[in-house]
Amino acid sequence: MRRSAIGPAVGLGLAMAALSACAPAAIRPRLALGPSETRWVSRMLARMTLEQKVGQLVGIRCNVRFLNREDPGLRTLRDLVVKRGVGSLCLFGGGVYEAAFLTNALQRLADVPLLIASDLERGAGGQLEGATAFPPLMALGAIGSEETAYAMGRITALEGRAMGVHLTFAPVLDVNINPDNPIINTRSAGEDPAAVGRLGTAFIRGSQDSGLLATAKHFPGHGDTAVDSHIALPSVPGDRERLERVELAPFRQAIDTGVHAVMVAHLAVPALDPIPSTPASLSPAIVTGLLRGQLGFQGLIVSDAMDMGGITTLHPAGEAAVLAVLAGIDLVLLPADADQALDALLQAVRDGRISRQRLDDSVGRILTAKAGVGLHKNKLTDPAALEAVVASKESRAVALKAFENAVTLVKNDGPVLPLAAAGRKVAVFSLSSDAGDYFIGRPMAQEIAKRLKVSEDGMFFYAEAFTGVEYIDDALAKAKSADAVVVGLFSRVTSSKGSADINPRHVAAVKRLAADGAKVIVVSFGSPYVLRHFPEVQAYLCAYRSSAEAQAAAVKALFGEMDTQGKLPVSLPGLYPRGHGLHLSVAEAPLKK
Repeated sequence: MRRSAIGPAVGLGLAMAALSACAPAAIRPRLALGPSETRWVSRMLARMTLEQKVGQLVGIRCNVRFLNREDPGLRTLRDLVVKRGVGSLCLFGGGVYEAAFLTNALQRLADVPLLIASDLERGAGGQLEGATAFPPLMALGAIGSEETAYAMGRITALEGRAMGVHLTFAPVLDVNINPDNPIINTRSAGEDPAAVGRLGTAFIRGSQDSGLLATAKHFPGHGDTAVDSHIALPSVPGDRERLERVELAPFRQAIDTGVHAVMVAHLAVPALDPIPSTPASLSPAIVTGLLRGQLGFQGLIVSDAMDMGGITTLHPAGEAAVLAVLAGIDLVLLPADADQALDALLQAVRDGRISRQRLDDSVGRILTAKAGVGLHKNKLTDPAALEAVVASKESRAVALKAFENAVTLVKNDGPVLPLAAAGRKVAVFSLSSDAGDYFIGRPMAQEIAKRLKVSEDGMFFYAEAFTGVEYIDDALAKAKSADAVVVGLFSRVTSSKGSADINPRHVAAVKRLAADGAKVIVVSFGSPYVLRHFPEVQAYLCAYRSSAEAQAAAVKALFGEMDTQGKLPVSLPGLYPRGHGLHLSVAEAPLKK
């Protein structure tokens, strides 16, 4: 096969140049406002009622979907915006046009412009269907390119702003030093604080240079936990010296870079606040003392979602909201009961528990963020611009190159890769550890079948979390006649699941394949740490995400149709160090017949 004359960096540069040519001019947000923005903030503060000011402190969930005007969910949203004056919405799911239409409709109802936020950790397409989707940050850690991270931030910003989003709760700056972390894992750029900070700040610059406020999360660091804070309150071990060197280092770098928001996690950190079972998000010592005081952060401080188990197992919604504001939180995000939170905050101000000055300080910072993205001039987005900005050919090319460059070849004994596209009998297993994801590996299977010129009805097997052992046993027996076995392992890193690991039945299946003497090639489409279960397999690749783009890139690597360039951004304990990665060149691919 011939190599492309355009290398990854040059190709990315050309794509970004084309993207810049078609992108609309963006308002670059700033913490230090000009005279007109400053006057607007002052006027708004002066005219707002106490109830409106309290409403600004609360951000509520907005599930993006079509809603009839009489839908109870839409009526609730309207009441919270119009009657309670909530200041922010957080978008979840839905499509590009639905997001733009819904945000415009709610903005028209709002007396004070709404700050629209969303979790765009993997690009706008990671949350809103139809937009450009990127791999997770661990894939960026495998690439190691600041240029790619900046491009991801820029494309996310252009598409997010086009849909009416002003604030992304990204990037994740947690340093994943616990292989058993169930909720951060591939959402982190890796285990090296310097690399996490370097890539995270590149994303921040790309995002904010193109008009989208970025958020460094989950302060003071969620990477060394084995409990999901959506379920219960985790505790971060380590003394202050370790926290300074590992967890806090990327956040210091982000603050120095000028990140506009920091999200505080629900986790206990005894070295920072010795009071037992005190979440960082409710800790004055951590929020005001450390983040605002010692680190000197002047921007917007946001809580992690207040409906998570790390909070709800400790406090009711109203008291949790009050404690968060008393700790120094500006924006109380997704309380378990918005009305209870608003009522409790209002009463706390009236009783003097929260001072009027403390309230105005937070409202001022929220209004500053709104003015910084131009909401004082125009709070609506233009749906007609969506088709020119969202999911452009140039943006998708940048994202696809990231998926391909991230693929990491960890092991290739024999070697068994690259596979020949002809004359081989290959069995393919798609094993999902998540319920309902039975055919999640279909894109991988289709790509392999196309290259082998065979039907998927033969040696292709699918299983999910509840697939019975009888089916798996039968599939293993049939696979014994294969020359090689490709196993795609899928396990989503998602909230309230409690683990990012592989189903024990699937671990046993891989070990049996290896024990039977098969040439087993495992591709992890999630956590790279799963190789610890079966180090005896002959080949192991990491693709970091389960999307169709990641599966297509992995198959190209299997058949030697692209160079493997990724390097492990984390160590695999007892097996491979961080930075390990084998280079498989297209020059090594077998000739096609």
